[in-house]
Amino acid sequence: MQKRILFVLGVSLFVACSNNKVADITTATTDTSAINLDGKKVIVYTTADSTNYRLTATDTLSFADFDQPLETQPSIFIDASHQFQTFLGIGGALTDAAAETFAKLPADKQKELLDAYYDKNKGIGYSIGRTNINSCDFSSDMYTYVKDGDKELASFNISHDEKYKIPLIKKAMETSGGKLNLFVSPWSPPSWMKDNNDMLHGGKLKPEYYDTWANYYVKFIQAYQKENIPVWGLTVQNEPMAKQTWESCMYTAVEERDFIKNHLGPVLQKNNLSDKKLIAWDHNRDLLYQRASTIFND
Repeated sequence: MQKRILFVLGVSLFVACSNNKVADITTATTDTSAINLDGKKVIVYTTADSTNYRLTATDTLSFADFDQPLETQPSIFIDASHQFQTFLGIGGALTDAAAETFAKLPADKQKELLDAYYDKNKGIGYSIGRTNINSCDFSSDMYTYVKDGDKELASFNISHDEKYKIPLIKKAMETSGGKLNLFVSPWSPPSWMKDNNDMLHGGKLKPEYYDTWANYYVKFIQAYQKENIPVWGLTVQNEPMAKQTWESCMYTAVEERDFIKNHLGPVLQKNNLSDKKLIAWDHNRDLLYQRASTIFND
């Protein structure tokens, strides 16, 4: 399957980078003559407990030549002659909890929050967002988008999201000037698709529902895009090796690879969604190499 698969750390704050070829870790030589920091400044924003600092501008620093720092001085050394990954952006989660809390704010505070997070001129300019497919640990209720046992997904609808999540996502995208890349992630398939008959406590996707579940992602992406919410990418599973008391589902590296190869990938291609970024191992960094090795070694 000719599709780029990204590996990221799945947390509420995302710092995303990408290579032209994800599996290729070679570096390219960069012309450093174009790098000129003369007159450039850095604004320091501080958030600190027991203070009023909440992303508050507290200092302005200037770049200057500094030949040899002392060993006691914190330093960052940059070799500008080599270019590694391309920086995609920084962002945060747009969950049910965030959306429901946002809806309780008065209009002026809603605008203040949106500007602070998503306006690149007035705030920090988040450019990546993530939302959940089905309920997650940051949802006030447990829900799916289909009726129990509906293998054909004929009952699929996203009416649950129309009151809170969709309005927040649209406002975030508008505030960002259309620059917000949204990716979507499931915490669990519906309980009837799993071997433990429970959206909670881990469990695995039953093999007879692999194709149904793959089509579920497509239905979700298409439904959001009908709401004029473009979806940039998707992850296979939130924390695929974590058995949690909340919504969760387990995949080994081989299971995730085979689900992508034999089900999710072909279904995305069949539905003209090959342009979506497909993210594997949406979990901690400690097993990143092992999971990538298994998934790419096919």
